[in-house]
Amino acid sequence: MPKSLLLISRQAPWSGPSAREALDIVLAGGAFDLPIGLLFLDDGVLQLLTAQDARAVQQKDLSANLQALPLFGVEQLFVCADSAAERGVAPDTLALDDVNVLDAAQIAALIDRYDQVITL
Repeated sequence: MPKSLLLISRQAPWSGPSAREALDIVLAGGAFDLPIGLLFLDDGVLQLLTAQDARAVQQKDLSANLQALPLFGVEQLFVCADSAAERGVAPDTLALDDVNVLDAAQIAALIDRYDQVITL
């Protein structure tokens, strides 16, 4: 049985390549049926905002990658409630519908459930 992987995405969508790399890793893992989860933490929650204009910073839009997650079997999506609140992101306004909002204790338990954890 393949080991499970939790990827923690902590970077804002346009602060560098980390947000895109995190999504690429998750999509690749999902394509190979790896048990995989994605946690948006810290500025990573900003990736989930709707109506972002990537052209303003001459970047490629990440929304297509986010929408493709379920198509690749990536259904374990999580967002940190504290990170979202600190950045004024209401959980009901996220670009993805099936995101589980977790508090700090739930995040600690989540991390313990996975065999491997990568933070970007």
